[in-house]
Amino acid sequence: MARISGVNIPTNKKINIALTYIFGIGNKIANDICSEASLNIAKRVSELNDDELNKIRDLIDQKHTVEGDLRRQISLDIKRLNDLGCYRGLRHRKKLPVRGQRTHTNARTRKGKAVAIAGKKKVTKG
Repeated sequence: MARISGVNIPTNKKINIALTYIFGIGNKIANDICSEASLNIAKRVSELNDDELNKIRDLIDQKHTVEGDLRRQISLDIKRLNDLGCYRGLRHRKKLPVRGQRTHTNARTRKGKAVAIAGKKKVTKG
């Protein structure tokens, strides 16, 4: 298993797909890294030699914020918004959608599982 930025990337996948297993690297950045390191994207991780792996590690360390550093940066940004008390910070604090989505219906991912209101009964006609 190849280890890059503290993540074991799968050996049987193509290099550009395997790089996306690192938090903070998506398809575009993975393809950019492959082109900068002059690697063929059809190559599998198991086919890479140590020089190529080191080249990838160096490129990621120099140009990209990934894994723990990125997670820390995101959490500090959210904490800053909370401390300021701005609208986005209040939405984070209340665990509601931050970017203007509707909450009357939907928003279940952010709000959690729906809870039935206790004591509310259906009106029967009679």
